[in-house]
Amino acid sequence: MEQSKNITHKHSAAGFIPKEWEVNNLEKIAEFRNGKAHENIVDSEGKYIIINSKFISTEGEVAKYSKEILCPLSKGEIVMVMSDVPNGKAIAKCFYVKEDNLYTLNQRICAITAKKVDPIFLYYALNRNKYYLTFDDGVNQTNLRKEEVLECPIPLPPLPEQKAIAQVLSTADAAIHTIEKLIAQKELRKKWLMQQLLTGKQRLKGFDGEWKEHSYEKILKVVKRNFDWDENELYKLISVRRRSGGIFYREALYGHQILVKTLRTAIEGDFLFSKMQILHGASALVTKEFDGAKISGSYIAVVPKDKKQLNMEFFQWYSQTPYFYHQTYISSYGVHIEKMTFDFDTFLQLEMKLPSIEEQTAIAQVLQAADKEISLLKAKAAKLREQKKGLMQVLLTGKKRLKIN
Repeated sequence: MEQSKNITHKHSAAGFIPKEWEVNNLEKIAEFRNGKAHENIVDSEGKYIIINSKFISTEGEVAKYSKEILCPLSKGEIVMVMSDVPNGKAIAKCFYVKEDNLYTLNQRICAITAKKVDPIFLYYALNRNKYYLTFDDGVNQTNLRKEEVLECPIPLPPLPEQKAIAQVLSTADAAIHTIEKLIAQKELRKKWLMQQLLTGKQRLKGFDGEWKEHSYEKILKVVKRNFDWDENELYKLISVRRRSGGIFYREALYGHQILVKTLRTAIEGDFLFSKMQILHGASALVTKEFDGAKISGSYIAVVPKDKKQLNMEFFQWYSQTPYFYHQTYISSYGVHIEKMTFDFDTFLQLEMKLPSIEEQTAIAQVLQAADKEISLLKAKAAKLREQKKGLMQVLLTGKKRLKIN
């Protein structure tokens, strides 16, 4: 890449761009068409996939359909959300179609077909934050109009440079996709390991002893670590996320800012149950990072009665299983799942199967290694996404140029 200091720039509707670049509104370089409602189409063989705003914004699951499709998409088209615009800003996040007749548009979604410009370059240009469209017509508008999209200014380098930029960014996306695919594979493997190892269906090499049932009452001990209250001390408060999401710092408050002065100290190795959120998987092991932090009275902290009988790292993994979730459910009462209360005394009467402490430790180490591998891959993917973001910022504005043969 050549540095921008050697480039003569000019001012345009899209900001400062290289002198030899042009700026055109989207309507001059692309064709536009709206989708249509598919409410009456029922799923059958699964030939088509509906493109809707949820799919574009969250990449979640989508429904598949096989009846007559009104708006099939072709390879090379760009899909943009036209509805549910938050805070008066249109999210320019797009979806690039890579296969003919696989997807179909739903209502309030548009398809853009590039004309005389590279479609992949246009896809990346529309995905940049700079091209978010802001409008204020005095009402809380949540939908974009076709005219507003078509007025979007697009800075355009010469076609060979468009293709080169598209190639660089596509390569970055391919690297990200490869890592994300590997993460998905590793997460499936970890899930399989948990299903097999935590139930004894699969045994680690060297272990063959019988697993024994123990009531939670026989293996867990409640701890309440009170402390001398100080109105002038800053207390770090922690909470537990749902769906076994771990512990996080909620906030830090001075003693005089806290109205209900019933905090307790949590230390590394404590296992926390949220009495109000346990049905949603809010339980976790306190790690070194949160040692000494404070918990409210809405948490129950437990430790092993006998460390030679129960490894809390193993228990942490076991708490993420569907069976443990079911046990917390049948130990709760109430008429609505969001308002049910955990009856810890009932839970203590239930049982879990435990192997030897040595096998518990080995299982916990295997699962921890699998989890660490996934964390490293996620960090790598995040770094690649940041690098791609930086590339888009400099390449799509002409701040840095590619050498074109």
